[in-house]
Order: sequence, then C-alpha cells, then structure tokens
Amino acid sequence: MKPPTKDVTLLLQKMSDGNQDVVSELVPLLYDELRRLASHHLRRERGDHTLQATALVHEAYMRLVDQREVQWKSRSHFFGIASQVMRRILLDYARSHNAAKRGGLAGKLSLDQVMVVSKENCGELLALEETLKRLEAVDPQQAKIVELRVFGGLTVEEAAEVLAISPATVKRDWSMAKAWLTRELQASTML
Repeated sequence: MKPPTKDVTLLLQKMSDGNQDVVSELVPLLYDELRRLASHHLRRERGDHTLQATALVHEAYMRLVDQREVQWKSRSHFFGIASQVMRRILLDYARSHNAAKRGGLAGKLSLDQVMVVSKENCGELLALEETLKRLEAVDPQQAKIVELRVFGGLTVEEAAEVLAISPATVKRDWSMAKAWLTRELQASTML
C-alpha cells in the first residue's frame, strides 16, 4: 500500500528545511517504491544478479539523503531525482567497466558495483546516454521527459508533475523525443 502523498511530501519538505530526524520516518515510506524503481532500471540487465536492486536502492538513497541543497517539492519530485541518481550510478559503473576492459581500473570496483550492471549491456547503455546528451542539446525538456519516463518509470502525469508542465505537453514531447531517439540510434548502428 502506497503511503499518502501528503505525508511523504510533508516529510520531504521538513528534510529540506534541515530536519534530518525525519529521515528515519521516510525510509519505510519510500523503500518499497525505491525498490520498484531500482527493479525498473535493472530490468534491462542480466537476470542472475543477487540483491542488485537492494544495492542500487541503498547507494541511491545514501546520495539522496545527503543532498543538503535540494528543496524537495513533492513525492514525484523525489522519485524523479531518485531515478536520475540510479541512472547515474549505472552509467558510472558502465564507464568504469569500459575503462577496466582497457586495464584502467583493474581491481578497483566494489562488489555492489559488479553486481549492479550487466557487462553485456554496457555499450548499449553508453550509446543511449550519448544519444540522450545530444537530445538534451537540442531540447532539454524532451531529454528530461525521456529520463523520467524510460529510466524512472514515471507515468505521463507523474512526469508532468515533476516538470511542472501539463500532461498534454509531456505526451507531445514524449512522442517527438521517441521519434528523434529512434532515428538517431538507428543511424548510429548503421555506422
């Protein structure tokens, strides 16, 4: 059962105001949804990992609660940022893995990092990241919508709330971004 959005939003706002005592109240309210988000991110990875979602949730959560400058606006805002943090963790691992293949980081990866991302998908993840960066240069809002929808698993309505735009705008930009990304990814695989 999902906790009431008002309760989570109120606790997040208290945390933004410097009240770190609410962190212990937030953990049980957010943990299941953070696990769902982590599982969503890891669906594209190999299936034989153990506790990979848990490791990703813990790493992301530690980074999120250490944010002193963020003014949490709502539950959706928190999960939008959480999705971005998880994506960055996975991308950092993919980059580390690629460097390690060239001997750059041999022996420097933690067990959690090794368990999180599939070695087979690192190149695809990096190609998508590069294409998304190009989209961001063309249309930052569309890129943000792709991040929230694809990597965060947010609905159109949740993405609209995080970005403070209408659901109709999200739908329109989502459609345009998908077409642009498809064209770009197909062109890059033809090279």
